[in-house]
Amino acid sequence: MSERPLLDSDGAEFCRLRYYPARQQLSVSWLGYIDGARAQEGARASLETVQQHACRCLLNDNTHLRGPWFDSLLWVAQQWAPAAATAGLRYVAHVVRAGTLATTFIASPAHQLFTQFEIQIFDSLAEANEWLLGCAFLPAPASPQIK
Repeated sequence: MSERPLLDSDGAEFCRLRYYPARQQLSVSWLGYIDGARAQEGARASLETVQQHACRCLLNDNTHLRGPWFDSLLWVAQQWAPAAATAGLRYVAHVVRAGTLATTFIASPAHQLFTQFEIQIFDSLAEANEWLLGCAFLPAPASPQIK
């Protein structure tokens, strides 16, 4: 496993990336309040890792966020997701804090922006990891069609 913390200008960690080669999985843990600039910085760092290691699976852990969910959803859908899919990403487990507005994400039109890979929403890290572990060893699906 390799690990990379991302720090803000005050030296406080706001994101941690962990790559697990045996599972072809990148885990991204977000900490504290994430504004648009930090969200994009973390997303760019995760994309670099996905591209470098051809990760098939991504665990996006938002259980330690404070405040509203970051406001970069359209940028992620339009810029990050197509690039990540091209690099080989196929499965995303998005873990939210139970009882937050983010749990409505799957019912919103925003969820439909992500068509390049399979995305599942969880409120349990254990369940998200279990799902991704099963996905890691599936035969490679056909390359997604990016429009």
